[in-house]
Amino acid sequence: MIDSQSAKTVYASEERGIDGGKKVKGRKRHIVTDTMGNILKVKIHAANIHDTVSGGEVFEGALSKYPSIKGCCADEGYRKTFENFVVALGKTVKISEKIKPKGWAVLPQRWVVERTFGWMGYSRRLSKDFEISTLSQENMVIISHLHTLLKSL
Repeated sequence: MIDSQSAKTVYASEERGIDGGKKVKGRKRHIVTDTMGNILKVKIHAANIHDTVSGGEVFEGALSKYPSIKGCCADEGYRKTFENFVVALGKTVKISEKIKPKGWAVLPQRWVVERTFGWMGYSRRLSKDFEISTLSQENMVIISHLHTLLKSL
């Protein structure tokens, strides 16, 4: 599963941009998770870079670290460029379609990566992006996830 989350930055940081869709000035956290919600790859970048462009780099990083990945599942924000990139790598991609009932509905398989973002919400350090460098922020996401996993033992 692959998804991104926009986070506000507090200081003048290395990479910073404005996510026009969510109206957030800061950075995006891109994560690739397995089917249980464990983080395989994290990439932090400016919020003005679209998911279809930056998703390929994140997925390729996860693929180089875990070559047994057969494909990924993404939401509708990853159409076109990302799909072509993943197919060029010889992997499959499944784009979750929006379910259009009245009210709220859980998208199949997509809740796993959203739950991981929810786990990140327990960490006070990740409520906003307090780090100046993107590498520090990536490491804080990993440390927060390890803390969550250790608490569940």
